[in-house]
Amino acid sequence: MMRSSLVLAVLAACGSSHGSSPGDAAGLGGDGASDGVNDGAMHDGGAGAVTLPPSDGKFDYQLGGPYAPPAGVAIVSRDRSATPAAGLYNICYINGFQIQTDETSFWMTSHPDLILQDSQGHPVVDTAWNEMLIDVSTPAKRTAVAAIVAGWIDACQAAGFDAIEIDNLDSYSRSQGLLVADDNVAAMGLFSAAAHHDGLAIAQKNSTELVPRRVEMATDFVTAEECNRYSECATYFSSYGDHVLMVEYRQSDFTAGCTAYPGTSLVLRDLDLVPAGSSGYVFQLCP
Repeated sequence: MMRSSLVLAVLAACGSSHGSSPGDAAGLGGDGASDGVNDGAMHDGGAGAVTLPPSDGKFDYQLGGPYAPPAGVAIVSRDRSATPAAGLYNICYINGFQIQTDETSFWMTSHPDLILQDSQGHPVVDTAWNEMLIDVSTPAKRTAVAAIVAGWIDACQAAGFDAIEIDNLDSYSRSQGLLVADDNVAAMGLFSAAAHHDGLAIAQKNSTELVPRRVEMATDFVTAEECNRYSECATYFSSYGDHVLMVEYRQSDFTAGCTAYPGTSLVLRDLDLVPAGSSGYVFQLCP
C-alpha cells in the first residue's frame, strides 16, 4: 500500500487539504516480516476488517529493545524501529503525541510549526521524559501531524506488524492548558483512520478518562500501564472486553492483577523495558 493512499485517507477523514507528506518523516527500514496470528477476533475498523490481538493472549512489552519472546507469549509490542517477532501478533509502538529525544532534530528542522509552544515561544516539554509535545491544537495542525504519523503507520504495515499503539494520548494533561482532550481525541481519530486504511488494528494507550470516547477515537483494543496500581483496569474491560493488554512495573500490583484478572493479558516488566539478558531485566507472567 502506497503512502500516498494513506495520506488521502487521513485528509478525507478530517476534510482538509493541508498537511505534510509522510515521506518527510523517517520511516522504518527493516525488511523482517511476521506471518502473523490470525486467531484474534475480527473487527470492522472502518476501511474493512482488522485482526485484534488474540483474546487474553500472553503479552510481552519490548519497547526498550527486541529479544526472543519467552515461551507462551502470543502478543509482542515493539518500537517501530524494530522488526516483528515471527509467528506472533505484533504491535508497532509509535509516539504520536510527543517527540522522542532522538527525533528532536527532525521536528525542529522540518516541522517546527508542529511543536507546541508556550506564550514565550518555548517548546512545551514533558519533563518526566524530556519530550517536547506535538501541537494538535487546530484541524490544520492535526492534519499535518496525522500525515507524518500515517507514514510511520505505513512503514509498520510494510514491515509486517499487525497493529499500532500510539503513545501519550494524554499529552493535553501536560500541555500547560494549550491542548484539551478534544484536540487529542480528534488527532487519535485521524491516526485510527490511517491504521484502518492499512488493515491494522489500533490501541488506546492509557487514559481511562477517554474510554467513553472510544467511538470518536475508533480504537480497537487497549494497552494499559499500571491499571492495577491505580484501580483502572475495570474501566478498560467494560469497554474493550478481553482485548486489554496490561503492563505492571511493581510486583505487588502485578500479583494483585493476577488475582483480580486471572487468565488475562498481564505482564510484569522493569520500568526501563530493557531486553532480556540486560541488567535490571524483569519479565513475569501470571501463573
